[in-house]
Amino acid sequence: MKETRIIMGMPVTVEIVDDSARRSDLEEVLHYFSYIDGKFSTYKEESEISRINRGEIREESYSGDMKEILELSDKTAVETDGYFDITAPDGKIDPSGIVKGWAIYGAAKILEEKGFKNFYVDAGGDVQVNGRNSRGEKWSIGIKNPLKQDEIVKVIYADREGVATSGLYIRGRHIYNPKDFKDELEEVISLTVIGPNIYEADRFATAAFAMGRRGIEFVEKLDGFEGYSIDKKGISTMTSGFSRYAHA
Repeated sequence: MKETRIIMGMPVTVEIVDDSARRSDLEEVLHYFSYIDGKFSTYKEESEISRINRGEIREESYSGDMKEILELSDKTAVETDGYFDITAPDGKIDPSGIVKGWAIYGAAKILEEKGFKNFYVDAGGDVQVNGRNSRGEKWSIGIKNPLKQDEIVKVIYADREGVATSGLYIRGRHIYNPKDFKDELEEVISLTVIGPNIYEADRFATAAFAMGRRGIEFVEKLDGFEGYSIDKKGISTMTSGFSRYAHA
């Protein structure tokens, strides 16, 4: 059973392979994404994050989810030597660099708690997989060539990991180097991270991309993570264990 909808300004796809899946299970997961969008979207005037940025909500009145995201953001900032920062150049808070992966992970947890073993959740190209696909094989996730987006340069095969890709070639300038807002981040144009889950992969992919050419070295040093970067000349660099997951 599979469904795709535009939520959070991007396609969100949920597929459950288990025979016991019902339409209501898909609806619950998709409704969860709509809830997250309503709370964290910086494009919605009445979202909690927009109201916080306008000074309409005091810190003691933040929701539990908002407090968790802010705490996780602070934790990620420390772990990445300050290369992850949800404060945008205009001074407003924009947690989108961590919310998407966190939301996908939360959606996957909903399915796990329902007892499903074989599924995937994809939001804007960032993916959490579990078990096997409808053919009984590992899930396959393609990495696009950012210089020619109808071309797949690598295919990752996974059965429980999260895969996140950061870059500016689709959404434009939405990632910044917190240590130098003037840095155009032009050297590396795509960086994919495989992690133990999509929340972990997404937050570190965002931070590593902000590091520029040093990003892939940062991923190399992370225990339990692998990465694949493509620079502006189309030259790719992969971490030492990436080949365990991927094929051309």
